[in-house]
Amino acid sequence: GVPYDVVLEMEEINDDFEETDTVLVIGANDTVNSAAIDDPNSIIAGMPVLEVWHAKNVVIFKRTMAAGYAGVDNPVFFKPNTAMLLGDAKDTCDKLKAALLEK
Repeated sequence: GVPYDVVLEMEEINDDFEETDTVLVIGANDTVNSAAIDDPNSIIAGMPVLEVWHAKNVVIFKRTMAAGYAGVDNPVFFKPNTAMLLGDAKDTCDKLKAALLEK
């Protein structure tokens, strides 16, 4: 797990994304759905979200391209600064870690 003393609230972290090189989104993809801000007609309009799309690069770990829990498509998936890593997130993280350790 992640120690609570290093976890930030959304209001604390959202301003940092514009200066962030890469964001890894692992699970809870509805919490990074830009439709909550950009689409006033969305069923998630007004929901607090992590504005990861402001980072230089976004990597989303997801099993499939299916909509998340809210059943809403996520425009962040299709932004030019977003890459999708489809498959089991734990397996993918383990492979990435192994590849980085080889360097």
